[in-house]
Amino acid sequence: MTYRTEQLISQLVQQLKTDQTPDGSWDYPFETGISTDAYMIILVRTLEIDDENLVRDLAERILSKQEANGAWKLFHDEGDGNISATVEAYYSLLYSGYVSKEDYRLLAAKKFILANGGLEKSHMLTKIMLALTGQYPWPAYFPIPVEIILLPLNFPINFYDLSVYGRANLAPIMILANKKYVKTTKSSPNLSELFLPETADDFFNIQDIQELFSIIEHDLKSFLGLSQTFNSLAINQTKQYMLNHIEPDGTLYSYFSSTFLMIFSLLSLGHSNSDPIILKAVEGLKAMKCTIHGQQHIQYTTATVWNTSLISYALQKAGVPSTDSVIEKASEYLLEQQQTKYGDWAIHNPGVLPGGWGFSAVNTMNPDIDDSTASLRAISQLVQKDTRIHQAWDKGILWVMSMQNSDGGWPAFEKNVDNQLLNLLPIEGGKFLLTDPSSADLTGRTLEFLGEYTNLPKNHDLMKRGVDWLIHNQEVDGSWYGRWGICYIYGTWAAITGLIAVGVSPGSPTIQKAVNWLLSIQNHDGGWGESCKSDLASKYIPLGSSNLTQTAWALDTLIAVSEKATPVIDAGISYLLETYNKVDWTLFYPVGQGMGGGFYIHYHSYQYIFPLLALTNYEKKFQG
Repeated sequence: MTYRTEQLISQLVQQLKTDQTPDGSWDYPFETGISTDAYMIILVRTLEIDDENLVRDLAERILSKQEANGAWKLFHDEGDGNISATVEAYYSLLYSGYVSKEDYRLLAAKKFILANGGLEKSHMLTKIMLALTGQYPWPAYFPIPVEIILLPLNFPINFYDLSVYGRANLAPIMILANKKYVKTTKSSPNLSELFLPETADDFFNIQDIQELFSIIEHDLKSFLGLSQTFNSLAINQTKQYMLNHIEPDGTLYSYFSSTFLMIFSLLSLGHSNSDPIILKAVEGLKAMKCTIHGQQHIQYTTATVWNTSLISYALQKAGVPSTDSVIEKASEYLLEQQQTKYGDWAIHNPGVLPGGWGFSAVNTMNPDIDDSTASLRAISQLVQKDTRIHQAWDKGILWVMSMQNSDGGWPAFEKNVDNQLLNLLPIEGGKFLLTDPSSADLTGRTLEFLGEYTNLPKNHDLMKRGVDWLIHNQEVDGSWYGRWGICYIYGTWAAITGLIAVGVSPGSPTIQKAVNWLLSIQNHDGGWGESCKSDLASKYIPLGSSNLTQTAWALDTLIAVSEKATPVIDAGISYLLETYNKVDWTLFYPVGQGMGGGFYIHYHSYQYIFPLLALTNYEKKFQG
């Protein structure tokens, strides 16, 4: 097996070296289904921008993803289809002008939509898009009033209690919902045939939330009085928040959804279609275009920094020396991407110098823990050789350490942004959108970095608190939930490798329980595979097939805790070796998530990175 393992490692290393771009980065696609393609068509048509090639190309890609029953899916095993994705595809194809309502493909989509409850059953964010383009009535009120932006930080609920991702998307929505803004054109489709009048409209899935509304209303009235003057002030402040967070490329926070919503909110405030801010935002979104299998796709954002840091690290683990030009170019690129601005993270973590890295090359003010530790790993071999890298290293480590939450875990973007009251809001997907709590994947990988790559003592209080958080948040079955990947295999991999790195014994009950869980879910072919359904179900759901990346995560976990290669590990390695070059649906299955139930990610880089790491760790530990 050793020869075959080395052969595949060599193949992966060569592939990654070949794919590096001239600037030292890797720009593999960040693929997120068809929603961004659909919204781009709707945006271009609503703004009456002449770009027929783009509209036609995106329409072709959307059509190519339609299922035989007329629906569109977010992932392969998502039952018959996804109502929101199908509504978005239907609407955008109509608006494109290249497909008519009488087309058999749209007739099949219409049948699926009506059979599954009509427009009323689509996701809240889809309904907001439909409302602002004249296809759906705005609700009488929005659960988060725009005046919340005026409340001080010491109030029980305030704007900065929302996660940064939540703020980016909700700031423009708060303006749009307040204005009940609608923009149509002479070519706007009419989707009235997709309504089922007898279906109750639960725009915000309202349940018994009187207590929360009472708190918000009491705070607003006691502090502001809710006068018209304060409404105008709140709208102006919310607009200013958006303008202050526009990236150099014109996008809001480098995200597609927030930029799309910002454009409409500016229109609602009197900006014209041809306003320079709007035109630049559109160009920023267009710049996120990539080509996948010959088709055009608008990415939700770019994953350039994330790809580059992970790939540089994986190549070095596989034996590519830090003096190799590939690594030197990657390191230079990463050095340039270290952030120097004070972003919103400083509100909850004052007195700390900037030093983190963001996810996208577009992102200049929103660093995150994952990208920061990944970038630090990637430059770790060069710290003693280059004073600039040493300075970047020191700033980065101090920033990461300072971001530990008070509960001992690490968040994604901001410290202590986990106001449990927000989970009472009737916002669909709220737990993925509204807060940024500690998570097992972030906590585990941060511990792995600190334990393996720094001189921090294993008994340091910061380490101990991180370990305690992981132990306390282990699931009953022994797994951990991973927030940014699918899902329990991902979280368990991060948690276990983190615990081992900071000195927790492989024989400890915590780790043995997790190992037993991993062993229990191995497939007969030696691999592992988990469904995207796990996130909404809040429990492990098998994919029914093995997946390369998830198999690599599971293997890496078992390798970390094992003294010698076991039959289970060997079976997993054999799966990687035998199926690596096989192309089927599992290769394109999304194993990343942005928002459970609505937004899944297929990282095109993962099929190289994680098998390479697992194979390398196997070789070094058991064959070296």
